Amino acid sequence: MARVLTPDNLLFLLKGAGISLALALGALVIGMVIGVLMAAGCLSKSKILNWLCKGYVELFRGTPMLLQIMFFYLGIPVLIRLITGVRVRMDVYAVALTALSLNSGAYQCELFRAGIQGVEKGQWEACETLGISYWPMMFKIILPQAFKRIIPPLVSEFITLIKDSSLASCIGAAELMYNVQVLGVEYYDYLTPLVLAGIMYLTMTLVISWLARKLERRLAVSD
Repeated sequence: MARVLTPDNLLFLLKGAGISLALALGALVIGMVIGVLMAAGCLSKSKILNWLCKGYVELFRGTPMLLQIMFFYLGIPVLIRLITGVRVRMDVYAVALTALSLNSGAYQCELFRAGIQGVEKGQWEACETLGISYWPMMFKIILPQAFKRIIPPLVSEFITLIKDSSLASCIGAAELMYNVQVLGVEYYDYLTPLVLAGIMYLTMTLVISWLARKLERRLAVSD
């Protein structure tokens, strides 16, 4: 155990934790954009748009995250080669971020849809009376009110993304769990790196939950 607990190894694990956090944060932000657009599409009166958005949500919610990561990393290059004849090598971080973002976007779509539907009907009726069209009404009036309602589930989604980022280790992304495996192989000691990784994951999630509670209280005061 003492051999693993060196400043260099701790820094190595902290770098992996930083990559895990960066992947999760990037996926949360991109997924938020996707989720808002998909939620608006699911609630629109266009049957085609509604069908496409719901199909996207069902696809990414109904298949495992690991399968999605492996498909983008191994399957997409095969499709590109079949269509163009060109061999490509996917960047592991781009693949991880893409898969996490698309998966998160599907779940956030449901969060935003629930938040939007929770806005009082009077708000919708007032917008229709004033002649405000669907998309300006959605982004300028309805979504700001819905956002406050979904902060707790968004925090839960962020925490889930931090944990799911560990799946990127299967394609060689040097996030926290990948670095744990590297140290385990080098020192023939998996227990110590695993315990340290658990402490780092727990620290990140507890800090995020604390910050979220402060934000909720501040927004409650602003109401």
